[in-house]
Amino acid sequence: MDRTKIDLWVGIFAALGIAALLGLAMKVGNLTSSNLGETYTVSAYFQNVGGLKPRAPVKSAGVVVGRVDSIQFDSTTYEARVNLKLDKRYPFPTDTFANIYTAGLLGEQYIGLEAGGDEEYLKENDKILQTQDAIVLEKMISQFLYSKASESSESNE
Repeated sequence: MDRTKIDLWVGIFAALGIAALLGLAMKVGNLTSSNLGETYTVSAYFQNVGGLKPRAPVKSAGVVVGRVDSIQFDSTTYEARVNLKLDKRYPFPTDTFANIYTAGLLGEQYIGLEAGGDEEYLKENDKILQTQDAIVLEKMISQFLYSKASESSESNE
C-alpha cells in the first residue's frame, strides 16, 4: 500500500475514535436527548444538594421520570431550591419524598422520588415538602472521627 492510503485509513480510524469518545462524554454528562413527553414543574428545598447538577435524572423505582431543571439558592430560607420537570405520564402523590442519591463509580447524583399514599397528586408549581439532603463524605468522616475521639476521652476518665 502506498503512503497516502495508509494516511487516509489512519485518519478515518482517528475520526471514528474521536466521535466515539464524544458520544461517550455526552452520555456520561446527561447531554443526550431524553424521552420525556409533556412535563410539569415541581420544586423541592434541600439544605445541601452536594454535586447535583441541572439535567440530572429524577428517578422513581429505578425509572427516569424527569430531569432537574434548575438549582437556585433561596436567600429567605437559606436553602437550595431545586426545580424538577416531571413527565405528565407519571403523577406523584402530594406526600412524595425526594432524596438525593449517588450512583455509579463517577459519583453522579440524582433525585429519587418515593411515592406516598395521598390521594391528591402534585400539580404544576407544587412543592415537595419531604426531602433528604445529599450525603457529604467529608461530613460523615468528621462525625466518625469526632465520635471516636469522644469515645477515647470517655474511656480515659
